[in-house]
Amino acid sequence: MKSKLYLDEIRRAEGLSRAVLKKITVEGDEAVFHLVTDANYSREDVAYASEVSARYAPEGLRGSARVIKSVPSEEGIRRAVADILKTRFPALAAFVSPEDIGAEVDAGGGRFYLGVDASGFAKGKEDGVIDALSEELGRQFCGCWLGELRAVPKERQEIERELPPEEYIRAPRFFEIDGYSAVDGAAPSRAMYIADLTKEIANVTVCGTVSYIEERTAKNGKPYFSIALSDGTGTLRTAYFTRKATLEKVRAVRQGDSVCLTGDNELFNGGLSFRAKMLDYGAPPEGFTPVERPSRPVPAAYSVVFPVPMHDLVQAKLFDAAPLPEAVLKRDFVVFDLETTGLGNSSSAAMDRIIEIGAVKIAGGNITERFSSFVACPVRLPQEIIELTGITDEMLVGAPPVGAVMADFYKFAAGCALVGHNVQFDCKFIRYYGEKEGFLFDQRQYDTVTFAQEMLRLGNYKLNTVADHFGFEFHHHRAYDDAFVTAKIFLELTRMKNGLPR
Repeated sequence: MKSKLYLDEIRRAEGLSRAVLKKITVEGDEAVFHLVTDANYSREDVAYASEVSARYAPEGLRGSARVIKSVPSEEGIRRAVADILKTRFPALAAFVSPEDIGAEVDAGGGRFYLGVDASGFAKGKEDGVIDALSEELGRQFCGCWLGELRAVPKERQEIERELPPEEYIRAPRFFEIDGYSAVDGAAPSRAMYIADLTKEIANVTVCGTVSYIEERTAKNGKPYFSIALSDGTGTLRTAYFTRKATLEKVRAVRQGDSVCLTGDNELFNGGLSFRAKMLDYGAPPEGFTPVERPSRPVPAAYSVVFPVPMHDLVQAKLFDAAPLPEAVLKRDFVVFDLETTGLGNSSSAAMDRIIEIGAVKIAGGNITERFSSFVACPVRLPQEIIELTGITDEMLVGAPPVGAVMADFYKFAAGCALVGHNVQFDCKFIRYYGEKEGFLFDQRQYDTVTFAQEMLRLGNYKLNTVADHFGFEFHHHRAYDDAFVTAKIFLELTRMKNGLPR
């Protein structure tokens, strides 16, 4: 993994020997690597870290490092252990109270322990809970963290929720590639479903229809292509830097062509990003229909979030003069948006939490229902999220847990295509948290970012920019408001195209 190689180099500096990488941010044309250390460091250490970071920065970006000193408290370690348990071992977390977690901090890191009952002790040993906690603490804090599982007499309480049966555990799906024709010559024989790109994986191929392609120029003057690819299960957006020998061939690729992209699905800036390294022609099999996976049945009734009927009078008046295309009138859509604690949407790293979900349903071309809820969050919200969304910790008190909200949202979205602005980002969250309950969100997706790029010529395709183009006003960075205006944009774009995007 690149992150391990990067830290191996960084830790050669004396003041950074136990440093951890907290995040990577992009500021203009610069990728900033944020490092945390618990040791005294020098200017020379920072200069060295910036030199190393420059070599690991994505192509087209300069790299630098920022270093801060942080020494964790025992209370901070206990909170971190509790948070990791809730995310990765919810069945065990249901029987671990704050008093069951102990921690000691020393110069080299520290120790922690968990007190569990006899059955929890056996299950914890079997699942490797202590090793997983030590590894995760090592990602978050400097030094080495050793743990211990202790069996203590405890009274069992009821489990908070039923765990999904084993048959609902997700496995990646593939299809055979038809009509292969070499450009870069990767010569793949099969492609992974775009919807299943949920973890880090190297040398993987995806295949589908080009819904957007634009040649751009990097800061260093090199040409590259911004590409959106759809295969019927999801949409992937990536930047592709071509070789000189194949530049003209790639310039011949047009919207609507079927291509294969081979590259790495890797972590960048806390989230998963597909880095395309090779491009060739190829297509899914003729008449390709995604293979369905077993999912828990749609719940018989809503439990915590109850949809509310609604009607957009402005929309109804607008569409009286210009009917929507038949493809829209004959299908149902759920347009949704999330507010989260951050951008981390990879299950192989620290998955951020959903704090609000908002959605509307489009049936027969009309916005007919609203689905909206806060979601309980066991950790304090970052200040930047509070400032961005206006959501505070107090507003989440008493909110339903994410598992119950996902069950209700699965019912709300059943039988509907999913629509969102940069929909693949939000889909990674609902798939991750939905899968924990056995609910698999495998519906067809439509991305209004790619759709707007196809139909409009704007300086950028941010939600507020596209909304301004159509004259829609809304309260940005709140889930329901963003979902509602996205639905209006989606309907406008289908009218312009007289159909649905590819």
